[in-house]
Amino acid sequence: MDVDGVLSDASGRQHLLAGEPKSWAAFFEASVQDPPISEGIRLVAGLVDDRAMVLVTARPARLADTTVAWLERNSVSWDLLVMRRDGDHRSSPEVKSEALEGLRADGYEVQLALDDDPGNARMYQAAGVSTVYLHSGYYDL
Repeated sequence: MDVDGVLSDASGRQHLLAGEPKSWAAFFEASVQDPPISEGIRLVAGLVDDRAMVLVTARPARLADTTVAWLERNSVSWDLLVMRRDGDHRSSPEVKSEALEGLRADGYEVQLALDDDPGNARMYQAAGVSTVYLHSGYYDL
């Protein structure tokens, strides 16, 4: 499951990515203030049942503490949090493809992905993972 755009409403910080160069550091730092997407949180909770809930986010690992605090504050249940390595500037689909490979190598049977990035959704589908695309409005289609 993705975090931003699925569980966390990042619309209030999208302006930080307007123009060049994009303010990625400020964008990710502002994530602590995101309101929850209650429908996404309920949807994910309903899908989990007895399966492991793995959150895969392109947020940098340096934000692990604030991300975990946000998840706890908003009552999001999860079992594993996979984040982008600090200093990794690859695209989200590249980062998440590597995360998927790592999960599979660790013995996880990835049955379903939920993401709001069309590029990530295409990557998961190409990798044979059933995928639900949730339109956050953050991406040009």
